[in-house]
Order: sequence, then structure tokens, then C-alpha cells
Amino acid sequence: MAAPPKPARLRGDRVTMAHGGGGKAMRDLIEEVFTDVFQPPGSEDQARLTARALSEPGAQLAFTTDSFVVSPPEFHGGDIGKIAVCGTVNDLAVGGAKPLWLSAAFIIEEGCEFDLLRRIVASMQEEADKAGVRIVTGDTKVVERGAADKVFVTTSGVGVIPCGRDLMAANIRPGDVALVNGVLGDHGATILAARGDMALSTDIRSDCQSLNGLIEAVLSAAPGTRAARDATRGGLASALNEMAEAAGVSIEIAETDLPLRPEVKGVCEVLGLDPLYLANEGTLVLFVPGDEAQAALDAMRATEAGRNAAIIGTAGDGPKGRVTMKTLFGGSRLVDTLVGEQLPRIC
Repeated sequence: MAAPPKPARLRGDRVTMAHGGGGKAMRDLIEEVFTDVFQPPGSEDQARLTARALSEPGAQLAFTTDSFVVSPPEFHGGDIGKIAVCGTVNDLAVGGAKPLWLSAAFIIEEGCEFDLLRRIVASMQEEADKAGVRIVTGDTKVVERGAADKVFVTTSGVGVIPCGRDLMAANIRPGDVALVNGVLGDHGATILAARGDMALSTDIRSDCQSLNGLIEAVLSAAPGTRAARDATRGGLASALNEMAEAAGVSIEIAETDLPLRPEVKGVCEVLGLDPLYLANEGTLVLFVPGDEAQAALDAMRATEAGRNAAIIGTAGDGPKGRVTMKTLFGGSRLVDTLVGEQLPRIC
């Protein structure tokens, strides 16, 4: 028999400054909206964590943190809470870590609707369950109206890198093959449409998803995998430039091999944007030795997050740090690092 629902403690439908004052109103907000959902272990000011993986010989602890200020906070395919979980899980996973625990801190604007917070928190817990991680500690702060935009989220993550794993961009060698797990630019195009400024009508959904399961599948099939990077702000172009520079190699990709939806291409053509620089929230690029490329591709395509995976290029011994693209017309174009930002408040 299911337990009866707890009586509502919050009054009204919006956050007030009292909810950040340290008293009963703040406790009611934290318990009803956050801890009743996340169920953190214990009620101290820190999480006390144990895991068998921490004691494995040669294992390394991985730690990352990120803040999320996406506007609008809800969009087709996700919300700021889902991005916060996916982004932190993916930052750990692309380094070879198995994500285990997350923290979540919320900056909440006075006047933010309780229902919006509840949806965001439920989305975070759902994505954490999918990724196999726990949200174990956190914090809330309330700021005056106009000092934030409804809600900002900061997440930190802890994971364990098993002994023998060494995924780093510096490991890339000439002849290595570049792969992506899915279509490019969906998240950036979705945010553009959600803002409504451009009167765009599209069914594009954000690619927001956790990639730790996909990474594990690739590492099992292609144990020589060199490096991985999630193509978030700055898109694929920025990720490739960072990797080429770190490894001291050149990288060439082929425009004909890039997985792009016609709708994303259309949005970019209308607005004068380059899809190579559009943000992604569930797409990564990785490099594997040439003789493991097909195995890695097959492993990616066997997962839900990698069904649109494609081989897009190779690393070479050309000018160090240079990324080029063979165009549809047979020419070659420099793919440089993004100067400035195509679209602010993207994640």
C-alpha cells in the first residue's frame, strides 16, 4: 500500500525572499521541492560517500563542476535541470570516469514559480536515474527580483576512473579517426526557436542526454580509444580545435560526412549561423586508432545515444593545431576557433 502524500507546506505559488532567509519558509522550500525528490543520504552539511570503486588499485578520482544559465529554462527536449545533470555526467564520462555522485546548487529569483522548480527538480532526478548517478548534496539561495533569471543551477560531479584508462586529447596521433555519436546543432537550434525572437517554427528537439553508457560501450569495443570531448558551447568546431592544439596534430573533417538535419541547416542559413559552432548537449567527438574505428562506430550505433553516429574525419601530421574541412565542392576550408559567441545563454 502506497504511503499517503505529505501535506503541502509551501504557501502561495511563487518564491519570496523569505524562502532564502534561513527560517521555516526556507526549510519548507528545501524539503518539499528538493530533498523530498533527491533523497540525499543524511541531513548534514556534507555528503559522506563510499564506493567499492574508490578502493580499487590504480583508480583515480575525477571531479568537475559547471554552472547553467540557459534561457529559456524549459525547451523542447529538456530544461535547465536536465542539462545540469547531463552536462556534469558527460564532463566526467569523456575523461573515462564512471560518474557516481552529483551536487546541485540553485540560485532562485524572487517570484520564480514553485511549479517550475518542481518540474526542473523532477527532470534532474529522472535524468540522474537514467545515468545511474545520485544527487547527494546541494544548496539554495534566493536573490531579489531582477538579480537572476528565474533559476540558475550549478552542479558538481564526482566519478572514478578505472585503472588503465587514459582518455586525453594529448593522446591523439596522426592516422586516428574522428567520430561523432549523433547529429549536430540540435540544441542550439532548439534554443533559438524556444526564445521566439526570430519567429522560428520547428520540431527540432535538444539532443540533451547523458553519454556515460555510450562511452562505456565504446571503450569495451575499442579499448585503444584515445580521447573524447563533448561538443557543447562553441560546438564541434571548438571541440576539434581544442583537441588538435592539445595533441599537436592537424585534423581534417569532410562536410559530406557531417550528420546534420535539414531543419538545422535551414535555421543556420536563415540566420547566417554556422552549424559547426552551434552548441550540443548530448553529442561528443572521439578519436580512435584507425583499426578500431569500425568497432567503435558499431558500438555507438548499438546505443540509443549513438544511433546516428558517423565517422567524420582523421587526425594528420599537417600544421599543428589546424582544423580544416573538405567542402562539398572539393575545396578546403579552415575551421577556426569561434571568436565571441554565436548565441549567448545556451546552457
